[in-house]
Amino acid sequence: MDKDTFLSLLRQHRAIAVIRAPDLNRGLAMAEAAAAGGIHLIEITWNSFHPGDLVSKLRHRLPHCTIGIGTALSKADLKAAASAGAQFCFCPHTDLTITGLAQEMEIPIVPGALTPNEVVTAWHARATAVKVFPVNAVGGASYIRSLQGPLPHIPLIPTGGITVENAGDMLKAGAIAVGLSTSLFPKTAVAEQNWATITTLAAQLVETLASTDSSR
Repeated sequence: MDKDTFLSLLRQHRAIAVIRAPDLNRGLAMAEAAAAGGIHLIEITWNSFHPGDLVSKLRHRLPHCTIGIGTALSKADLKAAASAGAQFCFCPHTDLTITGLAQEMEIPIVPGALTPNEVVTAWHARATAVKVFPVNAVGGASYIRSLQGPLPHIPLIPTGGITVENAGDMLKAGAIAVGLSTSLFPKTAVAEQNWATITTLAAQLVETLASTDSSR
């Protein structure tokens, strides 16, 4: 998948479901529940249980979704993810060797950054977009708005503390998309395998973001 296609998907769907799976079956169920609620972009963190197997299975089970990975910490992680069929890659940090390899492999890469200097460094490393993490620790939507002032050309994806309730505020502040983990996959719901709750939250999120876009 090329950079422009991925950016188009981000602008269209706005939300990324971030899954840290405790086991393979629950990881599959978490992704399927989010997809049932209308989410099309799904990120499997590379510290999930057997993440490569999970990515491979989801590529077949959810052909209408785009499946990528997160928490990539090394070139080896990226290579293994690509072999499993990952269609994009998020990192919690910026590593020029990983971004360089992703470009060679033509995989959209979204490195993590927090300060303006880090965001610009990631962008100069030819990132597809920049993950602003953890955004809740530095002011949430107001911080995204502050970054967008001098850096409107850089597509930002805030994560860390994003909820169904505040996701729309992130888009209003200028984010191209948002990533949700715990708030979309409550620990109790996952432990009890209450997939209907996750599907309901996903549907609420999709509705909220669509409403935000239509009002802008």
